Amino acid sequence: MISKDLLKGSLKSIILKLLAENEKMYGYEITLKVSELSGGKIKLTYGALYPILHKLENDGIVKTESEVVNNRNRIYYYLTPKGNSFAAEKIKELEEFIDTMGIFLKPNLGLSYG
Repeated sequence: MISKDLLKGSLKSIILKLLAENEKMYGYEITLKVSELSGGKIKLTYGALYPILHKLENDGIVKTESEVVNNRNRIYYYLTPKGNSFAAEKIKELEEFIDTMGIFLKPNLGLSYG
């Protein structure tokens, strides 16, 4: 399981990546996909997911659409045109961060002390 501290700054980018690759998704579907893709290492709670989705909606990055499925109201989230650009930017930012962190994980960092 990946720690909440490590994950905290990446959740928005993960959600945006999923929404960018799928036409629309509902909350539970997002949590399932995150767990599936991470091999169960990332368990996205509703308490972490929905504040991010609501902020993205308030910022005009995502919109919602309601649909009744099995007599239950299901809220789908999808990217706006502004959201598509924002998602691409955040995904690129996360990729650069991961690449940079990879440098720090290499043995000895090519440094010599002496």
